Amino acid sequence: MRKRDPRDAEIGKRVRTLRLQRGMSQTELGDLLEITFQQVQKYENGSNRVSAGRLQRIAEILDVPITFFYSAYGENQPEQAQKIDFDFLQSGDSIRLVRAYSRIRERGVRLELLRLTEAIAGEEAQRPAR
Repeated sequence: MRKRDPRDAEIGKRVRTLRLQRGMSQTELGDLLEITFQQVQKYENGSNRVSAGRLQRIAEILDVPITFFYSAYGENQPEQAQKIDFDFLQSGDSIRLVRAYSRIRERGVRLELLRLTEAIAGEEAQRPAR
């Protein structure tokens, strides 16, 4: 049996994050890939390696460039991509937050909400640990 590669787990996290962001179930993604939801689960938790061809198909379905799955390993990635917390993005609360935010149509309201969130996050960082 092969040793688990941390890169497989990272790619799986990115697949899961995008799938959840798109509101897609493992079954739905599996159906589009013509595989079982269990296989999607194995890809997402990194226990099975995703082949290059299948990863290309996943990228097409989730509407991202295939390089999205590898950006954590490249040297020339944008600074913003370096700061994405994929563990956080997999939580149900974060998905709800992103979906709700994306439904706000007024740009000014979105900007105020963003400023409020950044202010709260800054305050949290300033507080001493209890």
